[in-house]
Amino acid sequence: MQIDITDKTNQLQEEHYMLMNNVLDFTAKKEGLSPHIELSISIVTNNEIKELNRLYRHLDEPTDVLSFEMDHPMEDLMDEGIPVMMGDIVISMEKTNEQAERYNHSFERELSFLTVHGFLHLMGYTHDNKEEERVMFEKQEAILKEFRLERE
Repeated sequence: MQIDITDKTNQLQEEHYMLMNNVLDFTAKKEGLSPHIELSISIVTNNEIKELNRLYRHLDEPTDVLSFEMDHPMEDLMDEGIPVMMGDIVISMEKTNEQAERYNHSFERELSFLTVHGFLHLMGYTHDNKEEERVMFEKQEAILKEFRLERE
């Protein structure tokens, strides 16, 4: 899998890049995705994610993570032969820190949670209703638990 991570805040450390790559690789394997998929992740400020949220979701407030999936059938993500660009994930550094503190767990656990959450959105998972939310959040928690990043 090819993952391009850009930290516009200059706050991530090398181990955070490795963690994000590892948790995404683990999730892709769990989901049976091709190793040839590509995606990008941008770590941004609240101001930047707020602007994206306003432009694309018409919500004039910062959020923790946004996903912008490319238009492709799910079968393409499982094809072993052709590289496929899944899309982009945008994560707010401030929200990651705030939520780690609010939920009383590590920055690494929150960063991994948001990374997996955004990745699942790129695969087509949503939480637009109670059933979709249950499925998506159970999958996230199971992945993080197996990856040994449970809630503390």
